[in-house]
Amino acid sequence: MVKRLFTIIKTTLAVVLVASTLAGCTSQAMGSSYPLESVTQDGKQQSRVYCAENKTVPQVAKELSEQKKPKEISKEDNDQMFLVYSDEWYNLQKDPKKPEDTLIEVSNLEFVRQNYNPSFLEGYILASILNDLFDSHKRSGGSYRGYADKDIYKPKTEYHTPTAKEKKNLPPITTEGTGSIIKRGDSSSSSSDSKRSSVGSGGSIIKKSDTDTSASNEKRGKIIRSSDDGSSYDKQRTKVKPKDSIFSRPKNNSPPKVKVGGSGKIFKRR
Repeated sequence: MVKRLFTIIKTTLAVVLVASTLAGCTSQAMGSSYPLESVTQDGKQQSRVYCAENKTVPQVAKELSEQKKPKEISKEDNDQMFLVYSDEWYNLQKDPKKPEDTLIEVSNLEFVRQNYNPSFLEGYILASILNDLFDSHKRSGGSYRGYADKDIYKPKTEYHTPTAKEKKNLPPITTEGTGSIIKRGDSSSSSSDSKRSSVGSGGSIIKKSDTDTSASNEKRGKIIRSSDDGSSYDKQRTKVKPKDSIFSRPKNNSPPKVKVGGSGKIFKRR
C-alpha cells in the first residue's frame, strides 16, 4: 500500500512538472524565431531588423498581432505595415532584394521619435497616437521610412551586422508554430540556414541529470541476503531494509484489547 501511494505521488509530481515547463516554454519561445539581420544603437535609440523568409507583409503582421495584440495596426498593405505597441513599433516591409521575404524592423520609441517624420506616419497611424509620441512643438523628426529604404531615406544612426554577443542578448521575435525551441547565436552554426532551422525531433526540453539519478538510487532500499552459515531456508530468504524512507508503519497507540471472560490477561492489539 505504501509503495503504491509513493508511486502515485511521484507520477503526479512528474505530470505537474512537465505541464509547467511546457507552459513556460510555450509562452516564452513558441514557434520558430526570425533570424536577426541588422542592429543599430545610439544612446537611447535602438532598432533591430529581422527577416521572415517566404512570408508576405500581411502574413507576418497577422502572426505577430495574434501573438501579441498591438495598440494600433495599419491597414493591410503588401509593401509596408506598422504595428504599434506601448514601448516599440514594428515596421514591416517587403524586402527589395528578395520580394518573397519580409523585413521586420523593431524600434523603440526614441528611435521612432528621432528618425521618422510624423507626416509620413500619418498615412499609417492614427493622429492621436502620433500626438502622444511626438511633442507638438518638436515635430521635425527625420526623413527615415524603414530599413528597406535606408539607402534612400537614411536614418540618423548606422546599422551594422549583429555580433555574436548582440545575437545572444537581444530578444528574439517568435511566431506561433510547432512549439519547438530555437537557440539564436549558436557558435557551432556554420551557415545562415543552420541558424534558421528548428530543433530536431530527437531533442528534449527535460533531461534527468546523472546527479539526480545517483541521488535517487541512494534513497532506494537494499536487499540483504542471509549469511552462508545459516540454514538452507535462511539462505533462500531475503529481507528488504529501506534506507531513509519517508514512509514508516504508524505506531498503534490505541488502548490494549482486553479479553472478557477469560483469565484476565491483557493482549495488545497487533
